[in-house]
Amino acid sequence: MSSTLPVDNPSAARDAASEFREVHAAVHREVARMMVGQESVIDGVLAALFAGGHVLLEGVPGLGKTLLVSSLSKAVDLNFSRIQFTPDMMPADIRGTNVLTDNEAGGTKLEFQPGPLVAILLLADEINRATPRTQSALLESMQEKQISVGNRTIILEEPFCVMATQNPVEQEGTYPLPEAQLDRFLFKLVVGYPAEDDYRTIIRRTTSSEEVELNSVTDAETVVRLRQVVRSVPLPEHVESEAIRIVIATQPGSKYAPEIVNEVVSLGASPRGVQGLILAGKVRALLNGRFAVAGEDLRAVAMEVLRHRVLVNFQGMSDGVSPDDVIAEVLANLPSVEA
Repeated sequence: MSSTLPVDNPSAARDAASEFREVHAAVHREVARMMVGQESVIDGVLAALFAGGHVLLEGVPGLGKTLLVSSLSKAVDLNFSRIQFTPDMMPADIRGTNVLTDNEAGGTKLEFQPGPLVAILLLADEINRATPRTQSALLESMQEKQISVGNRTIILEEPFCVMATQNPVEQEGTYPLPEAQLDRFLFKLVVGYPAEDDYRTIIRRTTSSEEVELNSVTDAETVVRLRQVVRSVPLPEHVESEAIRIVIATQPGSKYAPEIVNEVVSLGASPRGVQGLILAGKVRALLNGRFAVAGEDLRAVAMEVLRHRVLVNFQGMSDGVSPDDVIAEVLANLPSVEA
């Protein structure tokens, strides 16, 4: 199977898109066997994995954020690592460090011992409990897909992906992520409470003697190949223009910004927001059986891609305006760009 979407060959394009949907559906089904009642969140983490982006999962404790990521690692057979961040954690604790070890000649030598950051799928649990210094070590890996220890540079194995969690309520002993690091996440997904019926399923699965064993339904090599399929989905010029306008509309003082943006937004989305809209839109187009991105794809993913890139000022926070409110207003006021 080709690693690109050959749009000039309809039959081959259908086969590539069909494989993408089949693999996506298989992984979703397997993860959903463990993760109950969070269908949209599962779709979000899968979209990020196949688009080559990172995810910030926000929700109160006990909603299964950690379980979701560990289940994904089993379903895709990825080298999985978890870091439970604490305020006393140092960069070397996650990157690894050079240590003195004995050699065969009876002397000693410096040997690098990799930390938990050297993985393919990394769960950064309670990321906002890490100090800025440790957060910066994670930032390098997210942006450059490598880590530096002394004179040594380690290239992280593809499809490297960071899925971080944070508690939106607990503030004591936390260090809010700076805008520069938030911008590195493709999605910010809000994990909500399960529905009433989902509680019954959760109880039956977790309080009985029956254990759910997840199976690997794909592998890292397939994910890397399908990432190329995603990137080769065509982007019509009018859809590209719409993505640009959506992002510009979140920036105060721009010609597309609605009144709410000029009043309550202090910082709008950056060019990474455009990149995120387009990559996430390509995933959605493939899942819906289309070989090109449409404006509806951009608008469907805009909330997850942009909510962490829009900073509401003090007036907006006092009035109870959230970034989601701002993005909803932007989408409602910005007309679609015609082909």
